[in-house]
Amino acid sequence: MRHMVKVLSLVMLMLIAGCSADLKAYQASQPAFDLFGYFQGETHAWGMVQDYSGKQTRRFQVKIKGTVADDTLTLVEDFVFHDGEKNQRIWTITRSADGHYEGRADDIIGVATGHEMGNALQWQYDFLLKTDDSEITVSFDDWLFRQDDKHLFNITSIRKFGLEVGRITLFFTK
Repeated sequence: MRHMVKVLSLVMLMLIAGCSADLKAYQASQPAFDLFGYFQGETHAWGMVQDYSGKQTRRFQVKIKGTVADDTLTLVEDFVFHDGEKNQRIWTITRSADGHYEGRADDIIGVATGHEMGNALQWQYDFLLKTDDSEITVSFDDWLFRQDDKHLFNITSIRKFGLEVGRITLFFTK
């Protein structure tokens, strides 16, 4: 019985590890992601939020204005949700060596960290999610992929206590 538990544990560990994406897998993918280059100027996006079961819970559009000064990108994101709610987030993102980034925004807890390689950017942070009657902290694991000069897409896993509780899918165009 112990042997069976060890085998099952090993199989589960391999499955979990196999599901983890590795940014290095995109190293040779083109076009290069270029976070600052893509988001400088005006960008439009649209997307949806899904709950843990895959049910769509929200739809939204975003107008983004990006400005670059030296090694800092400022993104002003104006959200409009399908129910009429409006929200604004202002990111301040700094570039460091080797494709690494750090970002800050009012509803982000601490510092967001990111790394780009090839046509991909992985962006991770804790987010203060406000509901009708409370606030909870969730972790976001964003994967952005540059499609071409004008398009990129983003898939985000929203996690609480290590379990996926939602997903965001977002499409961007210049």
